[in-house]
Amino acid sequence: MEKLTTIDGRAYPFGMKNVDTDIVIPAHWLKTISRAGLGKGAFEVLRKEPGNVFDDPDYAGSPILIAGDNFGCGSSREHAAWALADLGIKVVIAPSFSDIFSGNAFKNGILTVVLPQENVDRLMEVAKTDPIHVDLEAQTVTTQFQDRFAFDIDPFRKQCLLGGLDEIGLTLDQADSIGTYEAQVAQQRPWIVPAVA
Repeated sequence: MEKLTTIDGRAYPFGMKNVDTDIVIPAHWLKTISRAGLGKGAFEVLRKEPGNVFDDPDYAGSPILIAGDNFGCGSSREHAAWALADLGIKVVIAPSFSDIFSGNAFKNGILTVVLPQENVDRLMEVAKTDPIHVDLEAQTVTTQFQDRFAFDIDPFRKQCLLGGLDEIGLTLDQADSIGTYEAQVAQQRPWIVPAVA
């Protein structure tokens, strides 16, 4: 997983409330076992409408999505996080998230930032013309207009995102300790160690 420290750039001023995972990535995209290419299916239904924010060249490649309340509700499909990541989104800012979506996003290296509605409304306005800065270490979202919004994050999730550590990375990070433990077990209880042929 890629380390996440600071994210700068334009943001999709989306703002829609109660966006479920079927809107994020429709069910017919779930037939794949690969994460690659799912960005093409992200918000497919909404992208069929002319003038949608996701196909507006002003926002192409934006690493931040500003959403409405209850983002990611509905089914627990991990493909929703995969689609956002493939679209290039690293941060989603909203007043609230579905717990399952928030967990899936975290496990896939996407930061979910919860801010009060008035802060989200302000960021929606700024996003229409100017970039936004997200600093995970400082736990702030700022703009060039002196807006500064602090957000909370679970310390464990923060550590993992800053270090680029998913579950496998966390395990590998403990490789020396695991090796020491395994060597002690082999010495103390040799009968449980498989014989090498």
